[in-house]
Amino acid sequence: MTAEYDLQATLAWRQSMDAALRREEGWLSLCGLFWLSPGVNRIGSEPGCPLLLPPGSAPAHVGDVVLEGDQARFRAAPGVEALVEGVPVGTITLQGDTSEAPTRIRLGEVTFVLVQRGDRQGLRVWHRASPNRRAFPGRTWFPVREQYLRPATFVRYDPPRAITILNVLGDSQIGACPGHVDFDLAGAPARLLVTEADDDGLFLLFADTTNGETTYPAGRFLTTDAVQGDRVQLDFNRAYNPPCAFTPFATCPLPSPENRLPMPVEAGERFDATWGHLPPRPGA
Repeated sequence: MTAEYDLQATLAWRQSMDAALRREEGWLSLCGLFWLSPGVNRIGSEPGCPLLLPPGSAPAHVGDVVLEGDQARFRAAPGVEALVEGVPVGTITLQGDTSEAPTRIRLGEVTFVLVQRGDRQGLRVWHRASPNRRAFPGRTWFPVREQYLRPATFVRYDPPRAITILNVLGDSQIGACPGHVDFDLAGAPARLLVTEADDDGLFLLFADTTNGETTYPAGRFLTTDAVQGDRVQLDFNRAYNPPCAFTPFATCPLPSPENRLPMPVEAGERFDATWGHLPPRPGA
């Protein structure tokens, strides 16, 4: 390890990734993803409730989500205190997670938000007292290796290129790809499409030949620091697992076929199949 590589910064970043998972409303706290049916959808902790909350986490009947067309509204049950930004609400139209300000309903030990995936709408539910937050043994990582810090060239598309993005549930959507990065890895030229680009850096999805062996079968995520002109550093020591490696209630995007590297990337986060969650079959 040379003096130019900031090992302590990478180790501190890895610790912060563990802490993020264990947040009150982090990925380890998810306890449900319920797809809504048209009309009234009953929510509560009573047995047999269609949108079932963990026992003791909330009242037996906390309210209903009424889905009419593409609009969903929450209606609190009598006597139930439901909070949005700390303010009690009775009935409220829900803004989904694709909006700039999604509506987060907090009641008892749970929080839920409306999500839209493809042509489906559902509720994603967090349980702040989830035992997973305490039981999680921590992420596992490959040793930091400086050779996995790769200089790259960011080639911007003008206009952005339209690509199809598939998620682990089999839903697809058209996204705007802002460009690609060119770099060398293991002595060979490589290229990855970029999913997002802003002033803070790039976000990429990639797969490699370690997937399903030592790393998560569906691929991994990678973010970068800010691009300098057209130059950017790809630090695969900071490659990390998508949320669906930790919960069955995530809807992670998958790497495109162009982003499947033909070599192993033995850097970044590993996958512990004894604790982690395997991705579902698309469409399941």
